[in-house]
Amino acid sequence: METSELLKKVRKIEIKTRGISQDLFSGEYHSAFKGRGMSFSEVREYTPGDDIRTIDWNVTARFNHPYVKVFEEERELTVMILVDVSASEHFGTQKQLKQDMITELCAVLAFSAIQNNDKIGVLFFTDKVEKFIPPKKGKSHILYIIRELLEFKPTSKKTNISEALRYFTNAIKKKSIAFVISDFIDNDFADALKIAAGRHDVIALRIYDRREKELPDMGLVKFHDAETGKLIWLDTSSKEVRNQYFAAVRQRDTMIQDTFRRSGVDTASIATDQSYIVPLTTLFAKRGK
Repeated sequence: METSELLKKVRKIEIKTRGISQDLFSGEYHSAFKGRGMSFSEVREYTPGDDIRTIDWNVTARFNHPYVKVFEEERELTVMILVDVSASEHFGTQKQLKQDMITELCAVLAFSAIQNNDKIGVLFFTDKVEKFIPPKKGKSHILYIIRELLEFKPTSKKTNISEALRYFTNAIKKKSIAFVISDFIDNDFADALKIAAGRHDVIALRIYDRREKELPDMGLVKFHDAETGKLIWLDTSSKEVRNQYFAAVRQRDTMIQDTFRRSGVDTASIATDQSYIVPLTTLFAKRGK
């Protein structure tokens, strides 16, 4: 991609996603992801309705009038985005590719983080960690992340979510917010997810295309697995073949949701033909409660 074209794409994504994060997610994000605790800020005179447990008795005795302690949330958080850049993310039959949806999602989360004075970092993964961008603050850092999301070319096509989660838990020692953005077309990541969720606040954002959940009658069709390169012919006109496909998809969906539930991970599923605003807003509101 030419530099001028890249800068135009970065600017377009910045304008759209920064506006969304400011207008829709600023309050919801702050409520959904709490700081590390409360720290003392100042004392002020007691007013009716104040919690008597916050009365500063030393100051009260000195001035012969009740004063209360005021506390503020220690806001600064570290936010990590674990991005699946395997070949299956290049699939999309509706409005956009899964990869395009992921790029916008990452940008929205990044702008929401810096608006709340949080650090943001990114980890790109396939069946290995392709790139690690340490958490930092600042608009220039966000624009660098967006450029990488648009330009990055992974060296592998396969997926290993466990490897990404293990790297993340070793690299980030302090408790952080971690968004794992993937289609989760992978096996045996339950143990690594549970360990990561035990140390960090992990949120799974599952991106899918509706065509992955159904097999229309198109006759004899050759399918290509983008990650393994394997080719397979299927007779989609066969009702039995379509039913087997649907059953396999439903079984995989159930397994993934069970894995999230057992690990205590909050999750949202987002289709490539829908807006991510409603699923994200719903997720943030649920966590805010």
